[in-house]
Amino acid sequence: MKKFLFNLTVFTVLIGFAINASSKELIREFKGSGSKATAEFEVKAPWVVDWRVYGDYPGQMAVNVELVSAPLGEYMGKIVTTKYVDNGVRLFNEGGRYRFQVNATLADWTLRVEQLTREEAETYQPKQPRLE
Repeated sequence: MKKFLFNLTVFTVLIGFAINASSKELIREFKGSGSKATAEFEVKAPWVVDWRVYGDYPGQMAVNVELVSAPLGEYMGKIVTTKYVDNGVRLFNEGGRYRFQVNATLADWTLRVEQLTREEAETYQPKQPRLE
């Protein structure tokens, strides 16, 4: 009986750690190459966009990603502008309905919209800009 209670306690503690380990939730993921407007997505604050740019022509490729409101298309901010293979995360403290406007040449890209908890948002550290 003691062994059963011990195992049950250990199991309960491990489940608790697993639940608290990360509550980041994937809302949408967009992948592509070239220029396009993504589909609309709705997200609550706080949230991040985890972006990745890759390609075979560093320095010759170009990627510009902007966040725009949906459905009106009002400019809300720049996510990234680069000519190199790169990645990063941008935090937003305002929820809403949005889409991305992507302009890309000779590059592939991935954009992941992830919902965060307040605690996760407080630990966010912005990436230092790349010297080009």
